[in-house]
This record gives sequence, structure tokens and C-alpha cells, in this order.
Amino acid sequence: MKKLQSLFIGIIAVILVLVFAVNRLEHTSGMAGAKVLNIYNWGDYIDPDLLKKFEKETGYKVNYETFDSNEAMFTKIQQGGTAYDITIPSEYMIQKMIQEKLVLPLDHSKIKGLNNIHEDFLNQSFDPENKYSVPYFWGTLGIVYNDKFAKADELKYWRDLWNEKFRDNIMLIDGAREVIGLGLNSLGYSLNSKNAAQLNAAVNKLKGLTPNIKAIVADEIKIYMANEESMVAVTFSGEAADMIAENPHLHYVIPAEGSNLWFDNIVIPKTAQNKAGAYDFINFMLRPENAAQNAEYIGYSTPNKAAMKLLPKEIIEDKQFYPTDEMLKHLEVYQDLGKKYLGIYNDLFLELKMYRK
Repeated sequence: MKKLQSLFIGIIAVILVLVFAVNRLEHTSGMAGAKVLNIYNWGDYIDPDLLKKFEKETGYKVNYETFDSNEAMFTKIQQGGTAYDITIPSEYMIQKMIQEKLVLPLDHSKIKGLNNIHEDFLNQSFDPENKYSVPYFWGTLGIVYNDKFAKADELKYWRDLWNEKFRDNIMLIDGAREVIGLGLNSLGYSLNSKNAAQLNAAVNKLKGLTPNIKAIVADEIKIYMANEESMVAVTFSGEAADMIAENPHLHYVIPAEGSNLWFDNIVIPKTAQNKAGAYDFINFMLRPENAAQNAEYIGYSTPNKAAMKLLPKEIIEDKQFYPTDEMLKHLEVYQDLGKKYLGIYNDLFLELKMYRK
């Protein structure tokens, strides 16, 4: 009898393990049913209350995963291990994903609210006619400074970062395109330069900045600046907005020489299992009230002109976060450099990080 009981318990245990394994496989492969939506997004890049609202309105269960770089996202989508229904890459990566056939063309007849997007953010060179992507957020790369330690007229240009006053007091965002790009901009060169002499000149100039660099970091840059552990930082506009909300002594500046104008757009990966749910999510995020709520929570600039009417006046009138047309003329969008030059930028960035003061 005891042997039978043990055998019965063993069979039950095996069944439970198999059920768990099947459920887990269905989750990771994106095949958990039509009422599941798998979203792959940047960390802290949507108001969690909006996800709850979307689930309540639609009945979908959202599986939400995050990535910390376009390259990490690209690799995971390319490998195809998880069937994400939605992801949100940046402009140059969208261009690359289109070329690699990793995203699906959009059926515009299923999209409601695209007319809410400002014309300036549609039909960009990385996705003409928005055949593959829908604008989500946009912003710039710039300088954050603490007015306890620096004055506004001391940080108008990228070249001002080389001021000896900021020795061991500058935080840089951990990104090859961003750091090499500010070096290029400081010399008057394009952010998308493939000229070896220009790239070497930029890196050599950046090596002269290393005495001022306290650290090259990622998301933690927000905490360091809010806690006044550094005088100056180079980061994205949305990160700057978060810092400023925590510490009123912080200010954001778009350098006058020019900088990066970036776009993050929603796409549907080719492995999507729930295409209907993907369109429902796109339409949900295009609704002005949802786009406004998301922009106020995240701190990045919304491309949704209807949503802007719902945002506080002090937000949309801040020219550092909603630049004028004249300011936008000095900004440049990252282009896909191709594998060869992306590798060169990464190698130069690594060389810079290993350089000793």
C-alpha cells in the first residue's frame, strides 16, 4: 500500500512539473493565448497605472519585460526566443530592424489616433511614411548642472565641459554614440561621422576631458545628481526631468553647437503572436489622455500634439524639453552606422573608458 501511495505521489509530482514547464514555455515563447500581450520596453518607460488601465479596459494580461540598450533588445528579437508583440526601439535601431526584416509593416487601417501625432515627428528618414513604427517619445541629449556649483553662462556649449572647475565632477551617460557624439559635436562634426580623422580627433579631445570625468554610468546617474554627488552630468532630457523633479537646483541645457535629437517609436516584431493586441496597445497609447499621463509620469517629450494640450503649461513652455524650431535646426538624428562603424564607435569608446588620466 505504501508503495502504491509513493507511486501515486510521484506521478502527481511529475504531472505538476510538466504543467509548470508547459506554462513556462508558453509564456517565454509568447504563446500563452490571444489575451496575453508581451511588451518589451526600456526600464521605467511607461506609467505602471497605464498598464493596469489597459488590462482593465481590454481584458489582456500584459507580460512586461525591459531592456537597457537598443543593441540588447535587437539581439533578443533577432534570436526569437520570446515572441514579443510590442517593442520600442530608437530611430537608428528601427532603421536596422527594418533592413533585417525583424519588424512587421503596419496596417494603418487598424490604427486610430495617428492624426494626434505632430507632423514634425512623422515620416522621418529612418521610417518614411511610418510604414513600420508609431512615435512614442522624443528628446535630446544635453548637460545637467547644479546651480550651487555652476552658473548658467558656464555651461552653454559642449566645450565648457573641459573647464578645470569641473575636475572629477562630471558624470557621463554610458553610451558609445552619446559620448563619442559629444566629442564630434564639440569639434563641429556630424554625430554620424564615418571619417577616421574626425573620429580620432574626437577621441583625442575626449581623452583631455578624462580629468573632469567622475564616472561613466547608466540609470544611477539620476540618483547621483539628485543627491548632489556631482556638479555636472551628460544625459538624456527625460532623465534630466526626473533629476530636476528631485532637486530644484538642477537645470538642463541643450549645447549650442548642436546635439542628438532622438526618437523612440513603437513597432511590432515579426515574431508577434498577438497582433490584434499590439494594435489595441498602439491605439491606447495614441489617445491624448493616456499620452499626456505617460509624458507627465516619465518626463520625456510627447510627440502627441493633442496630449500637449492636456499637459501643465510650465512643461510645454520649457524650451529645453520642448525646443523651438530654431533650436531643432542644430540637432541631429542618429543614423544606423552599419556593423563595421558601430564596432569602430564601440572600440573607440572602450579605448576612452580604459584611458588613464
